[in-house]
Amino acid sequence: MTPFALILTGIGSIAVLLLLILRMRLHPFVALLVVAVGVALLTGMPVAKLADAVQGSMGRTMGHIAIIVALGAMIGRMIDLSGGAAVVARGLVRRVGAAHVPLALVISAFGVGIPVFFEVGVIMLMPLVYGMARQTGRPPAVFGIPMAVTMLTVHALLPPHPGAVAVAAALDVGAGHMLLLGLPLAAVVTVLTYVLTRPIMAQPFGCSPDIRAVVDEARDAVRNHDAADGPARLFLQAGQHRPVGMGEVITVIAVPVVLMVAGTLAGELMQPGRLRSVLVFAGIPFVALGLDVMLCAWLLGLRRGLALATVSDVVAAALPGTAIIILITGAGGAFAQVLVGSGVGDALGGLLAASGLPLLVLAFVLTMILRVAQGPTTVALMTTAGILGPMIGRLHLDQTHLALVALAMGAGGMALSHVNDAGFWIVTRMCGVSVREGLQSWSIMTLVAALLVFAGVATMWAVLPA
Repeated sequence: MTPFALILTGIGSIAVLLLLILRMRLHPFVALLVVAVGVALLTGMPVAKLADAVQGSMGRTMGHIAIIVALGAMIGRMIDLSGGAAVVARGLVRRVGAAHVPLALVISAFGVGIPVFFEVGVIMLMPLVYGMARQTGRPPAVFGIPMAVTMLTVHALLPPHPGAVAVAAALDVGAGHMLLLGLPLAAVVTVLTYVLTRPIMAQPFGCSPDIRAVVDEARDAVRNHDAADGPARLFLQAGQHRPVGMGEVITVIAVPVVLMVAGTLAGELMQPGRLRSVLVFAGIPFVALGLDVMLCAWLLGLRRGLALATVSDVVAAALPGTAIIILITGAGGAFAQVLVGSGVGDALGGLLAASGLPLLVLAFVLTMILRVAQGPTTVALMTTAGILGPMIGRLHLDQTHLALVALAMGAGGMALSHVNDAGFWIVTRMCGVSVREGLQSWSIMTLVAALLVFAGVATMWAVLPA
């Protein structure tokens, strides 16, 4: 296909996907697979490679997401049923007031999001979101979406997140320069995004039945012990007899974060040896979360007199609800990879690279278009860096301005997350909002945050001397 035809195919596929989901009410999992197969056939992908293209990319996405979502759901269920989420929720309301709780969660998300990958951070803080929804009677989206936008901002801009690291390597810019400029920029943008998007979050949100059941479970069990199953009821009663403290909840949330930070620092700073190997191993996200599941089981269950079989039943009950999140996320990864493999990204990149736009604008716009067309932030950043890297290398920019170009790419890489992005499905499904509500809130808020980042980068480009 010609580049123009590839571009039209990419745009058309997204339009068809939205039509199937929003108008025809087709289930997102089925719609994503149907459109992915259609794009593969239209762009000339051999039938013999079609199964591998869809199944392989879906498997890779699910291989990353499934373990994290499952382990995170286990942790969240134990925190919830033990009363820990309610303890933190009441503490936040008491300290900052109900009106400012979303901001408190945003600030927490900023700190957690610096060392922790986006998906892991969202999963780790979601119990607090559900606790706040239960405490205040407001939909989870009011708390969860601003929190997730903050994590995406950090994820797109700062090392050690994979997209930022890949861009830094491609442009030969030091991670220190990106952190020096990107950290204060991300902090300012986080606050401005929260303030400017409050009207968006003031709109009425629904909550899907499965998430409503999660939010209501502990509250219903408190009112009527028969509303919970046996193991859940025993877990709840143990928490009532020996109430969970805020310090215990903070500990189980902080432990995987600390382990991942320690693993990253050990891998970069320590000499090879047994201690370094242990720290790097413990810092692998699924290992850190697995260790935290065991810590939760002991701290919130076994230490309160519960049998191991009871704790195991409570943990196992968290898994069925994660299935649809994992499947839809995997299908989104398959669709995104088909778009990448079809050459849509290369066609867009070649067209824009020859447009004559100023470098900073080109870096932002190209990454944003690739993000909208292909989906994942990391893929868009790596693709843009590969396209523009040789041209930028010939300009002999200093480290400061190279870092600003990298941050402009990061801004584009976080914009307009929508149905071909796995992050869109994680956030909307875990917050219990519909696809339409996700597009009207999450997608617009990611665009607002991206434009604010680019405005900050452009200002620093004009002010900082070469």
